[in-house]
Amino acid sequence: MTVVPVTSADLDAAEVSWFSALCSDDYEFLGVPDGRLRSSWGHCSGLVKEAEAQGFRNILCPSSYQVGQDTLSFVAGCAPITSKINMLAAVRCGEMQPIMLARTIATLDHMLEGRLTVNIISSDFPGEKADSGYRYQRSREVVEILKQAWTQDEINYTGEVYDFKGLTTDPAKPYQTGGPLLYFGGYSPAALELCGQHCDVYLMWPEPKEALAQRMKDVHQVAEKYGRTLDYGLRVHMIVRDTEAEAREYAEHLTSKLDDEYGQLIRERALDSGSLGVSHQAKARELADKFGYVEPHLWTGIGRARSGCGAALVGSADQVLSQIEDYTKMGIRAFIFSGYPHMDECKHFGRLVMPELKTCSLPEAYGRVPASAPATPLGVGERR
Repeated sequence: MTVVPVTSADLDAAEVSWFSALCSDDYEFLGVPDGRLRSSWGHCSGLVKEAEAQGFRNILCPSSYQVGQDTLSFVAGCAPITSKINMLAAVRCGEMQPIMLARTIATLDHMLEGRLTVNIISSDFPGEKADSGYRYQRSREVVEILKQAWTQDEINYTGEVYDFKGLTTDPAKPYQTGGPLLYFGGYSPAALELCGQHCDVYLMWPEPKEALAQRMKDVHQVAEKYGRTLDYGLRVHMIVRDTEAEAREYAEHLTSKLDDEYGQLIRERALDSGSLGVSHQAKARELADKFGYVEPHLWTGIGRARSGCGAALVGSADQVLSQIEDYTKMGIRAFIFSGYPHMDECKHFGRLVMPELKTCSLPEAYGRVPASAPATPLGVGERR
């Protein structure tokens, strides 16, 4: 079966995802450790089950070394306790030998019966400080080897980092045709080149809409060079309440006990703390008004105590829905939301916003799940 990627314009629905805090990123007050919310199997698997109950179509399972749990082991554990939600597993390229990684991901895909998606990460390893060009070359080779393992009978690959000859791929054939969808985020030219040539969904962190539009244009130009089309995604936090006043008040509550020096330590412990993407999140904070808003409903206060995605949509249900509609008009069809505490905010969003959204599963929209596979209850364009 030939896999033909859809373009964003082909969908009248969005993949709406939530977040499981595997990396100990869950707080009642940002920057104040809370034992109830620390990363554990019980807490994080509970987030997955709640997100599924609220109708989210996917859930990001992040990866870190310093804190939290192993991502792929966690995803495997979630297979028998879920039935509808997809799992977006973050994979740091090079941490596992690529042939073994191909087999591991294929096994997970079978355990989840096609509900697996993969977030490709290019980063330093613990104790490593590699050149950016080398890291992206390593990630490129991992992705190219994965694709051989998932689509060919034999792996023959010669690169700068890896060299494999005549390896059979029987154990590495995934459940999904062509393998799981690959989600990718990065800002450098090497990152855009890797995504445009090989990945399916380009993920962005929150910035002013003009900046997001330019990033989409840049990666589209790369994909077009290879005769490919991509979908686009936005990872952003949420604070949604019945009224705007309540939402803004909660934003202030969230940072009311934050010590900025400790917040900086939290940011710097991340392996990607010096990345170009993180620097753009810092720039957004610098451009924000005295209350932390860089756009009317985009609040950058989250980034005071978090590396990576550092802003939240703040407002009433109608205001948040309006912002999501603006993003979808730009061509964004994959959203990864989260909020603090993640369980509580999942329920707020599920109650106030999810009933108004048309949702889809991108693996189904891309035709990756075999036709014989049982369809999930919410198809493309169906309402919850």
